[in-house]
Amino acid sequence: MLSVITGFAIIFAVIGTGYLLARKGVIPPGKQRLMFNKVAFYAATPSLLFSSVVKSDLSTFFSPVVLVVLIATVATAVLYWVFSAIFFRQGVPTTSAGASSASYFNSVNIGLPISIYVIGDATWVIPVLVMQMVLFTPFVIAGLTFDESGTGSRARKIGDAIRTGVLSPVVISPLVGLVVAGMNWTVPEPVLAPIEILGGASIPMILMSFGASLRGGAVLDHKPDRPAILTASALKIAVMPLIAWAVGMALGLPNNLLYAGVILSALPTAQNVYNYAATYQRGEIVARDTVFITTFAALPAMIVIALLFGN
Repeated sequence: MLSVITGFAIIFAVIGTGYLLARKGVIPPGKQRLMFNKVAFYAATPSLLFSSVVKSDLSTFFSPVVLVVLIATVATAVLYWVFSAIFFRQGVPTTSAGASSASYFNSVNIGLPISIYVIGDATWVIPVLVMQMVLFTPFVIAGLTFDESGTGSRARKIGDAIRTGVLSPVVISPLVGLVVAGMNWTVPEPVLAPIEILGGASIPMILMSFGASLRGGAVLDHKPDRPAILTASALKIAVMPLIAWAVGMALGLPNNLLYAGVILSALPTAQNVYNYAATYQRGEIVARDTVFITTFAALPAMIVIALLFGN
């Protein structure tokens, strides 16, 4: 458990550093701050994804835990879209940011220590990461880049948005990694080592930019977005784990696999969601505030889940 707490402490420390640097003017406001997100989106994060996936065991991709998380992710995102349509109508980009904030969880810098020290096995982290990046990220980016005010037919707008999502570097890089891993090719160390170093910059840059963004306004300070933020946070921390539990029970999973699926579903919203929103400057407040709230709320939620499972 100490390592889990350490994982959260690292996140808060880097976010705090970004906030302090923004207060001192070292990190400038506005579009200059977004340079962190753009470098992470176009270079560092693709490097991190490729270097992680290329060394993975593809047999773990067929685990029932991955299926449980997949179904819980889709169901939670759909629930958010329904709530948004009924209670707080938003544009497609902002709704996409909220839906991904409610269902897209942190599978790297928190997910890895959680898997090792709470579940006792890190087997499912990379498969879940790839599932999120390859299956869901194209839709997230397509939603964020959907141009509601542009010219052309709705079908053309949807096609352009989907094309942008599918061809984004954070989708292509894990796919390339999957091909390399599937072919059992070995990436030469002089090639892989620089990629790994570049990938190591991804999470710090995203967290620093996230902390700097808090300088511009307090969490839940923007009233029009409050319903969306609170809904996304509640869905992520409470509803998604419940859906995972129900799906796992329906599939007849043994207790250890059921526990793994529920714990993973209770992880906080991924900083990548904020990075996508900040990069395209759509739904940024919803993503930022949901990441902040769920990061604080996830640890007590997972402690409760562990107690309920007798762990």
